[in-house]
Amino acid sequence: MTHTAKAVAAQHNLASLITDRAESQSVALTWAGGGLTYAELVIRTGQARLWLEARGLVAGDRVALALPNVPEMVILYYALVSLGAVAVPLHPLLSSREVVYQLEDSGAKLLIAGEGTRVADQAEQTGRHLGSELKIEILGLGFDFAAPRVGPWEPRAVHLDAPAVLLYTSGTTGAPKGATLTHANMLSNARACAEVFGFRGDDTIFGGLPLFHAFGQTVSMNAVFAAGASVALLPQFTPGGAAQLCASAGVTVYAAVPTMYGAWAAYLATDPALAAQLRGTVRFGVSGGAALPASVHRQIEQILAFPIYEGYGLSETAPVVAFNRAEFGLLIGSVGRALPGVRVKVVDSRGQELGAGQPGELWVAGPNVMAGYWNNPQATQQVMQGEWFATGDVAKIDEQGNIFIVDRLKDMILRNGNSIYPREIEDVLDIHSGVRQAAVVGIPCPRVGEEVVAVIVPHEQLDEAQMGELVAALDALARAELAAYKRPRRYEVRQSLPLGPTGKILKRELAGTIVLEG
Repeated sequence: MTHTAKAVAAQHNLASLITDRAESQSVALTWAGGGLTYAELVIRTGQARLWLEARGLVAGDRVALALPNVPEMVILYYALVSLGAVAVPLHPLLSSREVVYQLEDSGAKLLIAGEGTRVADQAEQTGRHLGSELKIEILGLGFDFAAPRVGPWEPRAVHLDAPAVLLYTSGTTGAPKGATLTHANMLSNARACAEVFGFRGDDTIFGGLPLFHAFGQTVSMNAVFAAGASVALLPQFTPGGAAQLCASAGVTVYAAVPTMYGAWAAYLATDPALAAQLRGTVRFGVSGGAALPASVHRQIEQILAFPIYEGYGLSETAPVVAFNRAEFGLLIGSVGRALPGVRVKVVDSRGQELGAGQPGELWVAGPNVMAGYWNNPQATQQVMQGEWFATGDVAKIDEQGNIFIVDRLKDMILRNGNSIYPREIEDVLDIHSGVRQAAVVGIPCPRVGEEVVAVIVPHEQLDEAQMGELVAALDALARAELAAYKRPRRYEVRQSLPLGPTGKILKRELAGTIVLEG
């Protein structure tokens, strides 16, 4: 390969997002007590790369990263992909059993865990199970990679289709599967997001979304660096910590999931001075992972006066498929239009494309669609229809190309032969001012097949009489706004709902806690 060809191939590497700015003195990362310019980040990444090479790692090796949102997570992520190795981000709170499964499935040679995480605390148990084939490193914040100061360097030349990241899905339909995302997948999505979101070089993006998840990696890191902007890291989300970080770091774009927005709005309502300080600083918000209730849109608009643009994506699509754009106006209830280069269509059960406004399964094609599930051709075949990825989500697309997610196919409730989509009911229940969260699930019932049950988390702690009043009000609302067959036949009031790592409600787990009487 000629020098010119190598240089071009190095640009195919995901790590080029930072090395392209190796001379820049602009701030790339900030966190409580520190920060790095782009030039410093590239130097630290080069040191980490030498540290990894000293441990025998080569292109193609898989390395698991179980760290919170700390600088070492960012540095090691780019050091790995710059080598041509494959990053396997893990939730730091996974049990040893869960970690062992993902390490065995991916064939990882090295596990790097953050000090104080559950993965690190159970590392000895994990190591005993996997034996000498796995190396384990435990890193604390401020870890010194003990490498000399590196000079200019370039990422390893890679093919566009080479794997960069292996992301394990949540496993809601069985054992987790590793979505294989290539350098091309990740680069195309990062650059498209930076363009469509409108990130600017002087922006600071809130870095509270977990970087072990696709949403955090692309929206709060890769797209940020594609724009030459800065990310303010928050290791563990709390609404107060998020508000304080936004104020101290001068955050201009708030990227979060709906549960984060709801908790943040509730906190800021109790601290008007801090809310006043932030008002006018944040330009806009980005939301994904689940539908953002209209009530939360209104709360943020009232308290902080900025719009929240919703998007949609999946781990298998690197992850962003569509996003609301300022140029088209804020359309609440829609996840926007497909990103540049991404194609979408809605199909029926036979795979035939449906017309505008008709609900069906959403299929996606484009440079962001995964190469397949790691070492799982059968699972890959189930979701890939040629170049099209079948999302498992029910959607409608209007004449302008705006996408409306109706629900997950697997969450659909079948009651007396009627198809019921929980999200439609949840949107109605969310209208009530006393509701902080609402989740609707189908519970097996011998009389009707599945019964509709609504689980409510109120804004305030309620006594028994107040719970009864809330349930009565919600039932009246449902009777007024929904067809009779869609109305919940049972309501439960709880203090919290089971949530996944990105704040998504775990409906299968929730449904398992509900027992119908009679």
